[in-house]
Amino acid sequence: MAPKVLIKMEDDQPNGALCIVADERPTKAARPLPPEDGYPATGELIGTSPEFDVQDTERAIEAAEEAFKTFRTKTGRERSNILRKWYDLCVENAEDLAKLITWENGKPIADAKGEAAYAASFFQWFSEEAPRIYGDTISSSVPGNRVFTIKEPVGVCGLITPWNFPAAMITRKIGPALAAGCTVVCKAPGETPFTSLAIAELGQRAGVPKGVVNIVTALDNTPALGELLTTNATIRKISFTGSTGVGKLLMKQSSSTLKKLSLELGGNAPFIVFDDADVDAAVAGAIASKFRSSGQTCVCANRIFVQKGVYDEFAQKFAEKVKAFKVGNGFSEGITHGPLIHGRAISKVDEHVRDAEKKGAKIVVGGQKMPDLGDNFYKPTVLTGMTSKMAMATEETFGPVAGLFPFETEDEVVKIANSTEVGLAGYFFSRDLERIYRVAEHLEVGMVGVNTGIISDVAAPFGGVKESGFGREGSLYGISEYQVTKTVTFGGMGKALQGK
Repeated sequence: MAPKVLIKMEDDQPNGALCIVADERPTKAARPLPPEDGYPATGELIGTSPEFDVQDTERAIEAAEEAFKTFRTKTGRERSNILRKWYDLCVENAEDLAKLITWENGKPIADAKGEAAYAASFFQWFSEEAPRIYGDTISSSVPGNRVFTIKEPVGVCGLITPWNFPAAMITRKIGPALAAGCTVVCKAPGETPFTSLAIAELGQRAGVPKGVVNIVTALDNTPALGELLTTNATIRKISFTGSTGVGKLLMKQSSSTLKKLSLELGGNAPFIVFDDADVDAAVAGAIASKFRSSGQTCVCANRIFVQKGVYDEFAQKFAEKVKAFKVGNGFSEGITHGPLIHGRAISKVDEHVRDAEKKGAKIVVGGQKMPDLGDNFYKPTVLTGMTSKMAMATEETFGPVAGLFPFETEDEVVKIANSTEVGLAGYFFSRDLERIYRVAEHLEVGMVGVNTGIISDVAAPFGGVKESGFGREGSLYGISEYQVTKTVTFGGMGKALQGK
């Protein structure tokens, strides 16, 4: 169903970037990307992609339904071999995928290479899980009955992925779906469709059967496609990564057919530095957590709480690190941070900074747009003297702005950290073992980073609590989101051995 994608190097493309060509379809013209959705660093047109509508997507669902009939019967080892080959191809084409990610998303090429490797790892991990799908034998409470369970694929899955990790978010969903025996219809992010299409093309080369993986691209039609995926009875499961508001809407729409859901939604991650922490390590952890992808991740530190005993030292060292950042075009040498995704992101970031400044915060580093570089650049920013009255205390900034909040006691900071409706990730630094267990157990989040600012790992369950959603991705738990448990009970099995 997806347009065929040709991946090739074009000598006349800037920076040796990839040129992706979508075949013209007779029923629909390709949609040129508007300037704000082109290359974020310059606004230049990257290319065109088809604007799928409801009818197109229904055809994709039908293709997935037909393919499911045979794909579900493949052995775990057969599915494993496909995923392993797909992983190998992603590794072989990692340089090309990284260039695409930078081109569409704007993140520096070094970050994009890291994402390409991370994305591939999900195919590797779930290629190893596919042959190890086990049921259970259960001791029945009824004499003569024998009970066992089997794991079955849930069916056709609708996957909706975001623009901030255009490669990793799609592989983190497709990998376990295919390992379980499901087929998928994936709504690619309207801002970054080409990375999804390139990965799908590599899947075709890896031997993914026709109809098993279907990519639909759209920007203007996104709401209509989301409604179709959530209300169509053929789709048995929805997996969505994105905002809490959209997640609630999709959940409401999915109730019409009681679909299985996994939702990875917004965050407002606390990052806590206690007096007994290794301050240098805490600074490094905060830099990694806050400024990864220019702050455009759901697990970025959004509120940095520093105990008063080390507040000044932390603030000084943290600011010095941020001053050393080099902002610019992601393809340029030595760049540490690229542009934000579009002008709306810039506006929100600047509003948060202006709000904090108006209410008494001090700008130590940055605090302004960088029009000399382009419309989508914002100077990495550090604010001190933050209070609960500022917008950044309750809203996710999703940009390169770090606000430092002082606190006095452990009890105080945990209460503040938990005073939000979301609970995706949280971080803290301490060398007190008892405190580590105490605080980790009391933080209302799905993932806790202790003495580290990076928690993303294919082996670690990823997901949140409260209004950050439910379900887990990656890890040994990830495949269960795409399975149902069937119970088989045999009666009349308790007879004695038979003689003649």
